[in-house]
Amino acid sequence: MNRRRFLQQTSAAASLLGFPAITRSASPNSFLQVASVGVARMGGNTMRSVATHDKVKITALCDVDDVHMASAVKDFPDASKHKDWRELIAQHGDQFDAITVGTPDHMHAAVAVTALRAKKHVYLQKPMATTIHECRVIAAEAAKAGVVTQLGNQGRSTVEGRMMVELLRTGAVGKIKEIIFWENKKLNWWPKNTDLRPQADPVPGTLAWDLWTGVREAHPYLEETYHPQTWRAWRDFGCGELGDMGCHHFDSSVDGLKLGPPKRVRQTFTGGLKPGMWSDAREVEFEFAGNDLIAGDTLKLTWLDGEHAPKEGSIPLPAAVKKWPPSGGFWIGEHGSIFKPYGQRPYLMPEGKYPSGFGKQDHYHDWVDAILAGKQACDPFSHGANLTEIVLCGTLAEHAQGDWLSYDATTQTTNNPTVNALLKREYRDGWKIEGLG
Repeated sequence: MNRRRFLQQTSAAASLLGFPAITRSASPNSFLQVASVGVARMGGNTMRSVATHDKVKITALCDVDDVHMASAVKDFPDASKHKDWRELIAQHGDQFDAITVGTPDHMHAAVAVTALRAKKHVYLQKPMATTIHECRVIAAEAAKAGVVTQLGNQGRSTVEGRMMVELLRTGAVGKIKEIIFWENKKLNWWPKNTDLRPQADPVPGTLAWDLWTGVREAHPYLEETYHPQTWRAWRDFGCGELGDMGCHHFDSSVDGLKLGPPKRVRQTFTGGLKPGMWSDAREVEFEFAGNDLIAGDTLKLTWLDGEHAPKEGSIPLPAAVKKWPPSGGFWIGEHGSIFKPYGQRPYLMPEGKYPSGFGKQDHYHDWVDAILAGKQACDPFSHGANLTEIVLCGTLAEHAQGDWLSYDATTQTTNNPTVNALLKREYRDGWKIEGLG
């Protein structure tokens, strides 16, 4: 199939569903042209996973770190190389139709919104953004652009994840009364240096530090503190352990139980805290409004992390699970319960009938296939924004010092003025984006 015929067929399919046709790429071949912003770690994994699709060509690479770029270039030597994603999108947009975004969390919204306004299909790593306002803007811009979007919430495509959604939707254990999640993987990304000293260390010659800082106020570069992978612990750049893993744990329940943002949240346990950082352990209680899949007027959901898990024995183990898992979930229903070690299959207690017919699904290829078919992917930003907003409400509870934080999703406000100031963050001069920050 030559590129002209490929584009004609894709354009015809896309026009049926309102997606923009793939018409901007200059290459004469039949590949979907993809640019990647952030080409190391999860960004690099996303880029390489998308590239395994036989109709994808990575045509542009963008990263602020020359070491990361050099590694990516080995795999994609013909791709153009860029440091500044703004220059990539503004000046080289004709080189690609779609873009993967795997930057630190604080830059997700800026890159995604700019790409959406340029009518690019977007694959964005989770969490979608660091503020509720950013999530709302991303979702609105995606709807306006009519492009194919996918949140990097890969568990949503697994057989186990899809089975869990079906168990909840079909009431396998009756309506749900309560949910408990725990996440206790080792914090390998925790900074070795947690001292925010004002004196900067020399910036490595391979790193464009100002571009890395991006929309946030200028920070002194400190070794073993932020870059390359320890930014998640800092409130300016990441969302902590709940922001990191919450999008994975919550996804099946948000979908299977039709959950919207919580009515209120509170943090009942806080681990060690240092200035500018998220705590290294927490327990957060969420209260959701009831619906036809929930047993009462409200649903209680408890999140625990940082070696702060439910006590062994407080939750019964299925017969097939011999060892308490470090991460998992427990759903209490009217007629039984569901136990699911993280990343594994769910177990009904008592044993019951499991849904079937879930074939293999590649989360990355699902996005590409949706673009080519002119349909929506399995994890569009309309879902991802709601999911991330729920998780972010939990992170905000850390600022309320143990008090209940009531949340009005319509006005996007809480009962706490200090927290309200964190629902939207202004971007620094030179990085402002209309309607975003």
